[in-house]
Amino acid sequence: MGLSWMAWTWPTAAFFGFILICLATMAVLEFRHPGGAPRQGVLGLDTTRGDRLFITLLGSAFIFLAWLGLFGTPLWAPLIICLVYGGLVFRYV
Repeated sequence: MGLSWMAWTWPTAAFFGFILICLATMAVLEFRHPGGAPRQGVLGLDTTRGDRLFITLLGSAFIFLAWLGLFGTPLWAPLIICLVYGGLVFRYV
């Protein structure tokens, strides 16, 4: 399967695959536990699972862009930072 028709690389395809998996997981969680019970986090915002996923993905994009701008490649360190950031967002926000 070639991805050349959109000039995609395998890491780009893996990234969008990860986003698809996240959305599918959220859909399954919503089906199994409807509502998602909004909760108030440390910022005083009422957030649902979907809100926390969006905050995590947006913040991770900024972390990666800042890392690329300041340090360049490799990108293993920002990946670890983003995983920790995502865990903190889902736990405390």
